[in-house]
Amino acid sequence: MKDMTKGNISSQLIRFSIPLVLGNLFQLTYNAVDSIIVGRFAGEDALAAVGTANPVMSIVILGITGICIGASVLMSEFFGAGDEKRLKEEVSTVLLFGSFFSFIIAALGFISSRGILRLLRVPDQILEDAAMYLRIIFLGMPFTFFYNAVASALRSVGDSKTPVRFLAVASVLNGLLDVVFVAWFQMDVIGAALATDIAEAVSAGLCILYIYKRVPLLRVGRNEIRLDRDLLNLTLRQGAITALQQSCQPIGKLLIQGMINPLGVSTIAAFNAVNRVDDFAFTPEQSISSGIMTFVAQNRGAKNSSRIKRGFHTGLMIEAGYWVFICILILVIKEPVMKLFVSVNDTGMVEIGVKYLGLMAFFYLMPAFTNGIQGFFRGMGNMSITLISTLIQISVRVVFVSLFVPVMGLKGVAYASLIGWACMLFAEVPYYFWFKNRNELLQERDR
Repeated sequence: MKDMTKGNISSQLIRFSIPLVLGNLFQLTYNAVDSIIVGRFAGEDALAAVGTANPVMSIVILGITGICIGASVLMSEFFGAGDEKRLKEEVSTVLLFGSFFSFIIAALGFISSRGILRLLRVPDQILEDAAMYLRIIFLGMPFTFFYNAVASALRSVGDSKTPVRFLAVASVLNGLLDVVFVAWFQMDVIGAALATDIAEAVSAGLCILYIYKRVPLLRVGRNEIRLDRDLLNLTLRQGAITALQQSCQPIGKLLIQGMINPLGVSTIAAFNAVNRVDDFAFTPEQSISSGIMTFVAQNRGAKNSSRIKRGFHTGLMIEAGYWVFICILILVIKEPVMKLFVSVNDTGMVEIGVKYLGLMAFFYLMPAFTNGIQGFFRGMGNMSITLISTLIQISVRVVFVSLFVPVMGLKGVAYASLIGWACMLFAEVPYYFWFKNRNELLQERDR
């Protein structure tokens, strides 16, 4: 466990964020492995099928993680205030509610997968594969919830390393199973989906076992298992807004996917490939944001005003430093990376992706700052502005995609993203200064 209410701020944020970044890179790696192995051993149609299913699955996963983020803010606040009883009550409430919620989502998703893909105008030649992949992924949703809930609890008390270790194990397992199921047994999209579900189950099981063996503070005994209605209402008020905000991005991607799908299987496959690369840029920025959120929430619980402000400013500097790194890296490797996703040198698909990534490498600076600002507001318990600004961003992006893509192709998505992020900052930055001047805690000095 790590108490962030005292000590060197830069060191704490970096040491806390690095495991989160590494963990997300592991997860992204095994997502990319799915796509690479499917593309090379099952073909372009299978790769496109996985690509069309991914935005749907992302909506649900980010909805679940949104609830967990809302719970994590409360857990961090209780930990910072030294309230062990409320911390355990929150853990119990989240696990009980989440169990019921995730099983309902799994059942509904399994039943409705094909209909959802129909609404997205998925081409008939890949519809059945995409539906089968999505159904199997939905069956693994309870595992996804348990991993995210337990990992959020560990991070709320300053332990960002342990979830990464277990995610690393799951990543390696997922890659091995991909090779066995897809490349060896030729199970195509079914094999890729099963590999993902099994890896999620292993990571969830390891996290739960670790808490019960090593972290008494988070361990909930039989006599402590109960659902606290007041905490549930508070969690849902914060978590539901965050879940909706988290889901806005993939909903927007769904709408964008619907505009990409009529352009043909090659463009769908290229879009799937560049989305994987995008994730390697966005997700570490979100990880740094999670570090800012935990830092701010713990210090809010301890009522350390000046540390909140200094931690936020330090977090933004870390976000900017990461952007410099990822921008240079993508400019150097964009073409070799695109070639990983094709079994032969499909110059058309590679060229489309390279042009897109050449633009986005520079544009990634914008979400670095938007993510940092959102981490601050989540840590302060102000979830509404994160939802409003995200709705602005994704709405503007979808509108401009509809205008640009028919004329520019995939490059239009990049320009539309830039405009959306700019509008998001125009909403967030003035609000930040207004909020800082109105918040009583931020006007106080540390105790």
